[in-house]
Amino acid sequence: MQVPVPVHDLFDAENQALLAAKSAHAGDPDQGGQALGDLITAFERLLRETRRLVRRSDKAELEMNQLNMRLQYLAAELEHRANHDPLTGVLNRAAIINLVNRHFAQQDLALIVLDIDHFKRINDSFGHPMGDKVILGVVACLQAVVPAAAQVGRVGGEEFTVVLPRHNGVESEQVAQALRRAIESYAFDLPDGSGVTASFGVCWAPAGGDFDTAYGLADEALFIAKRAGRNQVRLTSPSSHAAEHVV
Repeated sequence: MQVPVPVHDLFDAENQALLAAKSAHAGDPDQGGQALGDLITAFERLLRETRRLVRRSDKAELEMNQLNMRLQYLAAELEHRANHDPLTGVLNRAAIINLVNRHFAQQDLALIVLDIDHFKRINDSFGHPMGDKVILGVVACLQAVVPAAAQVGRVGGEEFTVVLPRHNGVESEQVAQALRRAIESYAFDLPDGSGVTASFGVCWAPAGGDFDTAYGLADEALFIAKRAGRNQVRLTSPSSHAAEHVV
C-alpha cells in the first residue's frame, strides 16, 4: 500500500496562531474582548486572500512555463523551416552554403553535386506528383548510403549536394559511385516501367576554400558526366582544374 505524502501547508504557523487565538477567545470571550474577535476575523480573511493569491500565482507560473515551452518549440520549428527543404526535409541551398563555408574554415572538404537524368521528361510524362515521388526516392537513396558525417542538401529542383568532411578525392568518388548505383537500382515504379539515373560531379578542395569555387568545379564535372552519356561520376579538384588551363 502506498503511503500518502504529507502536503506542506505554507501557512502552518499562521494556522497554529489562529487556532490558539480562537481557543483563548472561546475559553474566555470577555478576556481580550471584541478586539481579539475582530483580530481573528481579520486574520482569517487575510489567510483566505493570501491563499487565493498564491493559487493564482501558481497557475500563472504554470501557464508561463507552458507558454515558454511553446515558444521554444515554435522557434525550433522556424529555424528548421529556414534551413530545410519543405518537400524532402534535407538542407536547403542557403544552409548548404553556410555549412560548406564553415567546414572549409577548418578542414579539407569534398562536395558531390548530382542531377537526376531526364527529370523534365518524368514531370512532363507523368506529372509533378510523380516527379516529387522520384525526388523523395533519390533522397532516400542518398540518406541510406552516405557516411554518418555527411550532409545532404537540395540546391535546385532536381539537383542535390552531398557534403563530405574529411574525405579525399578517391574516397568521395567511391561514395558518389555507391550513390549512383543505389539510384540506378532503386524501384521508382514509374508508370512506363523505366528506371531513374543521376549524373555526378565531385570536387575535393583543401581547407581555406569556399562554396562558390567548390560548387563551380563540381558543377563543371557534372556537366562533363552528362555530356559523356549521363549516369556517370566525374571528379575534379582545384589543382587538376588549374593544370587543364596551363598553356
